[in-house]
Formats: sequence, structure tokens, C-alpha cells
Amino acid sequence: MKNYIADIERALYDVRDADKSIYKSDAGLTEEIIRDISARKNDPPWMLEFRLKSLEVYKKIDLPTWGPDISALNMDEIVTYVKPNAKQVDDWSQVPDEIKNTFDRLGIPDAEKKSLAGVGAQYDSEVVYHSVQKRLTDSGVVYTDMETALVEHEDIVREYFMTLVPPKDHKFAALHGAVWSGGSFVYVPAGVDVKIPLQSYFRLNAAGAGQFEHTLIIVEPGAKLHFIEGCSAPRYNVTNLHAGCVELFVKEGARLRYSTIENWSRNMMNLNTKRALVERDGLIEWVSGSFGSHVSMLYPCSVLHGEGARAEFTGVTFAGRGQNLDTGAIVVHAAPHTSANINTRTISKSGGAATYRSAVKVTRNAPFAKCSVNCESLMLDDESRSDTLPVMDIEGDEADIGHEAKIGRISEEAVFYLMARGISEEEARAMIVRGFVEPIAKELPLEYAVEMNNLINLELEGQL
Repeated sequence: MKNYIADIERALYDVRDADKSIYKSDAGLTEEIIRDISARKNDPPWMLEFRLKSLEVYKKIDLPTWGPDISALNMDEIVTYVKPNAKQVDDWSQVPDEIKNTFDRLGIPDAEKKSLAGVGAQYDSEVVYHSVQKRLTDSGVVYTDMETALVEHEDIVREYFMTLVPPKDHKFAALHGAVWSGGSFVYVPAGVDVKIPLQSYFRLNAAGAGQFEHTLIIVEPGAKLHFIEGCSAPRYNVTNLHAGCVELFVKEGARLRYSTIENWSRNMMNLNTKRALVERDGLIEWVSGSFGSHVSMLYPCSVLHGEGARAEFTGVTFAGRGQNLDTGAIVVHAAPHTSANINTRTISKSGGAATYRSAVKVTRNAPFAKCSVNCESLMLDDESRSDTLPVMDIEGDEADIGHEAKIGRISEEAVFYLMARGISEEEARAMIVRGFVEPIAKELPLEYAVEMNNLINLELEGQL
């Protein structure tokens, strides 16, 4: 007899649509492919130049030698641009049926009707639907796809695009700079409080393809925003790649909550980069759920650039059979009186590997910085692995830094205690896991998107 906690039920997300794309780039990464993508997107000359320079940087940088093994990734076999048979519309009824049905199953339209101020939906390499409430546009808020922003707000895009995550940062940042497509652009004017969240959802349907969306959010002084991002893909027997990029600019006294639920399929390499620059008295709040992919390397970074800037990171990672999820957070204290809290939970089962990896840096320009790191890991069997790899780089003497880590298995004493009160062993184990995740799960925006409800509900059950 063997007791175990079941994986997340993926049947809803693994429904595949027939590939009706009207164009695919050749597999691989060449200058000709980059020029073709740029031409099809009508890039301004400076963006084509940026792409080509990023390609040259990509060729010069080696794969990372630390973290999960990603040697199985062969860019010669990855299609970097897939154009769906759909134009972008703002009327859900006009989305092609096969694409609309996919998003209907995931609950995106219902979430928009109930509790979202704006929604963008990307399918493969292009945004196919975008809608935002008129009252927001009347207040000066801009929420659109990146291609539209490049036309209608070119000066702003050019000022900020990949300045926080430059192509030289690492190999997959350079790759992103060369082949990026789709994504979201949000601009919130000074003092505007966007009380209802905005959401973008990314669905990769094509086998053997990559998705490289770019998210650029600028929250001006005193403004507030909650942005939600969801991701999923059906499962194939070939490698898919996700190498998106998120750049968040939180200005003086502004507040941004950025919530992400990633449920990629088990053939996905998730090599995403996310970074926020926080100015004086600003606040960035990350809420991160990682439940999918074969391999993940994901470490949202907060650069606390202004005095009194703050960062909060809340994350949960669940690694099952065949998964190696390397996740965590980075905080750079670069100004006085900055503060940060990192709070994570990782769960591993059925031979899955979950690694918490963090880096906290306090520069000499950051006296009286405070940072608290708390990471807890739970292994559900003797096959699985959990590692905690924190790094602290403290250059000054006036910092207050704390780190606490716990790694363990389900307590047999706790299971026995619950069983003694009439609860079955299977349900007792499931209750313990739900209780372990609950402090993190309650921060996730479940009330805003039905699809996210489906993801965070881990479908915990016991079987013999």
C-alpha cells in the first residue's frame, strides 16, 4: 500500500487545438528569421537594430552552468514566431471559435465580466483579444499590447524597453530581445488608483514553439495597480520554450501588485525574467505560483532604488514527477531605509525536485536596510528532493537581515493525531498539505479569475 498526494489535475489545460496558424517562422535562430519577424511586425528601424544586436549578444553568451540541466534545449528545433489565424479584436464574439473556446474553458471571459477592469489574451505569438473599461482610459490609463504601444506610445516604449533587463543580462534575455512578440503595456498616470485588477493571459498552443511576450508596466508617482498574469499550454512530446520578460517601473510613492500563476505543460522549459525598479517610498508586491513546466528557472527581482522603497514577495512552488522547478527571489537594496520580506513554500512529490534560490544584496548606499527571508519546504515522499540555496551579500554594517528555512516531511505524529479523531489517513495528509500552502495561497487573486482558482486548487486527494 502506498499513500500519495495527487498532482494538479491538468486535463482542463491539456486540451489541444488544431494548429491553424497562418504563418510560422523557420525553426532555429538566424539573422534572416529576425529580419522576417521584424518586417511582419512593422517594427521601427531602431527596434530591428535592437533585435539584431540582441542576436549578436545571444551568440556570445553561454548557457548557465548552475541550476537545472537545460542541455536538452536545442534552439535549432524551436520555432520562435507563430501567427494565429486571428486579428486582434475588442469584442469577444469576434474571436475565432477554436481560440475562443480555449479561453472559455479557462474562464477568461467570465473573470472579465465579474472582476477585471481589463483583459488581454495572447495565443501563441500574438494578442488576439484586448479590452479595457472606458472609465480607465478616461483617467489616462493605457493598457494595450506591446505592438500597439510601439506605434501609439513609441517614445515611452523606447525610453524603457529592456533597460531594466538588458540583453547582456543573460543568454535568454538576449534571446528575448531578438525574438520578442506580443505582451502587455500598462501606463498608470500619477495619482490614479486602478481599483479593479487588469489581467493578461498567455496560451501557447503550437508544438515545438517558443513564447516570448514582453510586459512593460509603468506606475507613476502615487498611483496604484494590481496586474494579474496567467500562463498555460497543452502537453506535447517535444520541447516548448517560454522566455518572456517583465519590466516593472514603480515610481515615487506608487504601489504595484504583480500576481502570476504559471501552469505550463510538462514539456516546457520556463526560463522567464522578471524585474522591478522601485523608487522612493514605492512598493512592489509579487505573488507567484509555479505549478507547471519540465524545468523552471524563475527569480523575480526587486531593485529598491529610492529611499524607503519596499518589496514583498509571496510564492508557492509545487514540483511533481519529472519536474525540476528552481524558483525564488532577488532583492537589491540600493538606497537607505529600504525593506523587503520574502515568504515562500515549496512542495515536492513523486520524485520532483523543488529548489528555493534567493539572493539578497545590500549595497554601501543602503544603510538601515531591512530584509526578512522565510522559506519552508515539504517533501511528500522519500523519492523527492528539496533544496534551499540562499545568498546574502551585505556590504554595510547597518543592515538588519534575517533568514529562516525549514525542510521536512509530513509529520507522522500529525497524521496519527488527525486519524485518532476519525479522519482517514489520506484526508489527514491532504489536510496537512493544504494547511502548509494556505498562508501563501490566500494571497493569490483567486477572487479575480476562475482559471486561477482551478490552478491553485491542488486537487489534493489520497489513493491506495
